[in-house]
Amino acid sequence: MQLTLSSESVRNTVMTNETGQVLYKSFHPFKLGKLGTTTIRKIRPNTDPLEQIEWRFYGSSTFRINGQEMQTSDFLPRHGINRTTVETDGWTSYRKRTFTGPDGLPYRWDMLFNVVVVKVARYHRGTLGIIGPKKKPCLEVDPDVMHMLDLIILTFVYVEKLRKDKERAARGNGGGGP
Repeated sequence: MQLTLSSESVRNTVMTNETGQVLYKSFHPFKLGKLGTTTIRKIRPNTDPLEQIEWRFYGSSTFRINGQEMQTSDFLPRHGINRTTVETDGWTSYRKRTFTGPDGLPYRWDMLFNVVVVKVARYHRGTLGIIGPKKKPCLEVDPDVMHMLDLIILTFVYVEKLRKDKERAARGNGGGGP
């Protein structure tokens, strides 16, 4: 399945399927001096917010899903060191985050400086169309994990926001490699 995002701002976007049907909406109200809470709603009539991420400056953020609260440091811990590798486009920094799915299997997001990848899903950033056709950002999800699509969406929003923060910080510091 391919989900097209209306915006690269994953905390404020609409996700549609291949036929244009809206499946998820994420909303993050601006609050001066606070990181606030991102709400992800699965589009069905008369439903409560499906998932939430309460962001924190320090310490672990909190996931709320299906009536449960989980600390991100427990549910989606970091693994490995913050390594830098040489890729075809220069130096790339990444970190791994893993979680256990409802099927009991481990899943890992690799947060590359340029791309966020998991074995069962891959995010493609949008393009402006200066060279080649204009493309909206999209998330490809393998059919084998459709049973946990809500969890894939929640963890995707979290790791993509972290990746964008790292990218923004690297630009502000004059780069990310030696």
